[in-house]
Amino acid sequence: MDEQVRIVDRPEARRYEALVDDRLAGFAEYRELPGRIVFIHTEVAAEFEGRGVASRLAAGALDDVRARGLGVTAKCPFIAAYIRRHPEYADLLREAQSSADVVAPEPVEVVEPKQD
Repeated sequence: MDEQVRIVDRPEARRYEALVDDRLAGFAEYRELPGRIVFIHTEVAAEFEGRGVASRLAAGALDDVRARGLGVTAKCPFIAAYIRRHPEYADLLREAQSSADVVAPEPVEVVEPKQD
């Protein structure tokens, strides 16, 4: 994949986004709790599948979580599998502490990036 993938945190939408040429290519939804981020769901647009977008999204999100001094609860199967395949992120893992860790956040209205 030669495209530049930019990972941005959109806290108002409770998700990290992967942008390719300023187009939304994928996202990882999360819930922020004291001291950690609970990853709930990761999705990549069909046109970007198989191009490494999800892996770059996971790495970028996990790097940001680490930089913020937070831990991770990986309820999202993709994020959990990514951490298993990349043990350098294993130190971020925190166990779920209550059912609140696994409940999806309330929906928020998200304005998608403008596509030309």
